[in-house]
Amino acid sequence: MNILFINSIGKDKFGGGEKWMVNAASSLSARDHNVMLASKKNSRILQYAEKKGVKTYVIEIHSDISPFKTFQISRWLNKNKIDILICNLNKDVRVAGLAAKIAGTPVVLARHGMLLCSKKWKHKLTLTKLTDGIITNSNTIQKTYAGYGWFPTDFVKVIYNGIVIPEDVEQVDFQARFPGKKIIYSAGRLSEQKGFNYLIEAAQILRKKRNDLVFFVSGEGKLASILQKQVDDAGLRESFVFEGFAGDIFPYLKGCDLFVLASLFEGMPNVVMEAMAMAKPVVATDVNGARELMQDGKTGLIVPPSDPESMASAILGIIDDTLLLEEMGALGKQRVAQHFSMENMSENLEKHLREMLRGKKPSNDKRLEKKETVPSSPGQHAAKNIL
Repeated sequence: MNILFINSIGKDKFGGGEKWMVNAASSLSARDHNVMLASKKNSRILQYAEKKGVKTYVIEIHSDISPFKTFQISRWLNKNKIDILICNLNKDVRVAGLAAKIAGTPVVLARHGMLLCSKKWKHKLTLTKLTDGIITNSNTIQKTYAGYGWFPTDFVKVIYNGIVIPEDVEQVDFQARFPGKKIIYSAGRLSEQKGFNYLIEAAQILRKKRNDLVFFVSGEGKLASILQKQVDDAGLRESFVFEGFAGDIFPYLKGCDLFVLASLFEGMPNVVMEAMAMAKPVVATDVNGARELMQDGKTGLIVPPSDPESMASAILGIIDDTLLLEEMGALGKQRVAQHFSMENMSENLEKHLREMLRGKKPSNDKRLEKKETVPSSPGQHAAKNIL
């Protein structure tokens, strides 16, 4: 199959959805498909994809409607005989999805790592007219979309995220920097969605009871200065640290004592999966996918969103129980290995894509075979500026 992933997220943004696309592209490439990933020039997702050996292209989509860009993409899709286009953002569907329909691309899919579709007419029009289906990562999102009454049965397909558990991770030595302290780690964009303001409030509650906890956050974003001011005003400068962006958080996860997710909404939170893969217990808010990924009380604790008191109480309830932390971490790692492996995700994704393409093409189409002749393409480690 000739597959193009397109993701027009801001060039400095990189989160779970972007990591999923790169991992999906890489795993499908390993299964002998011709896979490409397109995004904005010099974007983090393209840089990450190139490191993973994924073929990359530059496609700039800046608005919901762009007739000339749609025309350009349509010509390129046709020239490269793309079988399947997988779009990330709604504007990707509107511009590239329309281009695919013009080009006669057999299958167009939207990938929703969180609730990207609300009950608005433009979402209904976009997704029912320009795509053949939606891939999501949690049953809660599927059920929400089913409630809209727009989509046929099986239009929304749940494929759980997968993860490669890295070997030989060298953990960050937090004790060298914070001797005698217990490290509560979190990571994500510094945006309202991630709920770091509530995590700061939880830290403030706990600081009144003890002084041996350090909250350490990897991430950057538009709320950086606002959140830092909240930390300073709360007198937490020494015990709540914003470290900035980290391309690889596994060393931090391995070195911490507990991971906390404070998000207000998510899809299937990759960062929780990564924490569990590093055998760390998790305190997470009750967002989409959390209960499908975690086992409350076994691999960690689930608390209500926007509730710093509950979050502080959950942290306090387990942070001093070394045996419980180890048990929760071990069960979490085991759960990820059994149910959320990259191999499982790749197999389920490939099967779904084949089924979608089989429904659009004659059964003797050679592009459904495992090995295929692929069109000429640029080197795997340099993005080609095409559009």
